Amino acid sequence: MNISVELTFTPLHNQYRDRIKNFISDLRSGGFTISETPLSTQLYGPFDALMPFLTKTIKTALGEDEKGIMHLKIYNADRSEYVSDF
Repeated sequence: MNISVELTFTPLHNQYRDRIKNFISDLRSGGFTISETPLSTQLYGPFDALMPFLTKTIKTALGEDEKGIMHLKIYNADRSEYVSDF
């Protein structure tokens, strides 16, 4: 099953820019299809490959910060080709 995952990482301290940049760099290294916007990052790929990668990457990002929020949405389809029509 292919999935689409939308992530937003919000570190709760003054050094948030570097932490977000590091997190996005880690997401880029996974070899999955990726789409970035100012508010979130989307990854697309097979569930069985993407979820272990995300578990590791999210744990690293949250482990570096005293406090942080990770928003995560998972869609049970590959939405990488979606184009809005409005």
